[in-house]
Amino acid sequence: MRKDTHPNTQLVIFHDNGSGAEFLIESGVQTKEIGKWKDGKEYPLFHVEISSASHPFYTGERNIVDSAGRVQKFNARREKTEEKKSAIKPKKVRVKKEDIK
Repeated sequence: MRKDTHPNTQLVIFHDNGSGAEFLIESGVQTKEIGKWKDGKEYPLFHVEISSASHPFYTGERNIVDSAGRVQKFNARREKTEEKKSAIKPKKVRVKKEDIK
């Protein structure tokens, strides 16, 4: 392998903001924060929003989304659209005498 083509790696603490879980993994990520691991040593600390500890696919938990609020918002938008349509006067259609029979 060529020298100096791969990033330098080090042990890094990844902290999941959602669940509070922490993982000590070798990574090339750069961070300025320092955190203390369970063995008492200090390692660079990197915060993540979602990890296997908090993602519903891995945990098997389902997050309930406020679907009622979404449905209400949709219905409100639909009602406004229908009101606008009903407020528009229909165009007069000219009918030829020949067409009426």
